[in-house]
Amino acid sequence: MRLGVGAALVEGRLQPGDVEVADGRVTATGLASPNGRGFAVPGFVDLQVNGFAGVDFLEADADGYRRAGEALLETGVTSYLPTFITAPEDQLLAALRAVPAEAYGPRILGVHLEGPFLSPRRLGIHPESARSDPDVAVLERLLAAGPVRLVTLAPELPGADELIRTLLRHEIAISCGHSDATAEEANAAFDAGVRTVTHLFNAMRPFAHRDPGIAGAALARDDVVVQIIVDGVHVAPETARVVWRAAAGRVALVTDATAGAGLTDGTYRLGGLDIDVRDGVARGPSGALAGSTLTMIDAIRNLCALDVPLERAVEAATEVPARVLRVPAAGRIAPGLPADLVVLTEELGIERVLVEGTDRVPL
Repeated sequence: MRLGVGAALVEGRLQPGDVEVADGRVTATGLASPNGRGFAVPGFVDLQVNGFAGVDFLEADADGYRRAGEALLETGVTSYLPTFITAPEDQLLAALRAVPAEAYGPRILGVHLEGPFLSPRRLGIHPESARSDPDVAVLERLLAAGPVRLVTLAPELPGADELIRTLLRHEIAISCGHSDATAEEANAAFDAGVRTVTHLFNAMRPFAHRDPGIAGAALARDDVVVQIIVDGVHVAPETARVVWRAAAGRVALVTDATAGAGLTDGTYRLGGLDIDVRDGVARGPSGALAGSTLTMIDAIRNLCALDVPLERAVEAATEVPARVLRVPAAGRIAPGLPADLVVLTEELGIERVLVEGTDRVPL
């Protein structure tokens, strides 16, 4: 089967020509396509999805995952991490056990545990009552309960270094976040093997000229991927430009989407809390930001609006987040790789979404 496109994003450049797919994989690119329409890009990879289309993953059953997955496909996401915010251990264990081994829709690459090992000073919407100091026994129980793939923790907490060693031994990616770490403390974590930062600037020590904190430490290095929520709310457009200029090629777009994403304003759930969405902005009872209603295709559009080239903006939603998880087959188009693809119009509208070469969002 040929996609009928005029170009495809192949290994970082927009290559003229069509894409051929067979048996769930890309078999050829750059094929003659005189009447091709639109262009193909890799399916989007989202590292932080708390919920979608009315579903909160911390409380979801198999049907909830199906409904959320179908809606995520419509936004171009073909791989993602259901994300659980800080919650009591028994609730986290139950949620991990409820993750379906196979789900209709996007691939579930594993779970992102955003907590509970977070700074009490930078909790944001996370409930203080469920926060925990680093505890390897608790961590091991969580890892045994389900497919944990990424853990956000505050590296400055006493005992965090032991958690980092344990996670690395299990080959689980680690992200610094919800942290009051100084630059020195952050650099120690990066030197120990942490390679990414959760929603840069949000719920972390503020950047100051003599105290750059975790954000400054991450931006100053070349071996740390910085995740950002480009919705015009979590970071100002000027801040997003600064991040891009400092870290192009190691910026990962994330949505931090919650149950209200893909729907209208209203009241939704996030980790057992009621969240109000007004004018598209999600806030908790205290008024603090509570995730977002952003979709990944809109994050790409927003980044392009900041004069980032389309090819690089798409990479920030595909290859870079896949790199965080060390999944080289995701977020790329090349012969032999799984045909997880999105066909876009010239106006960045979504025409088709394929998972393993099968249309899930057809023309």
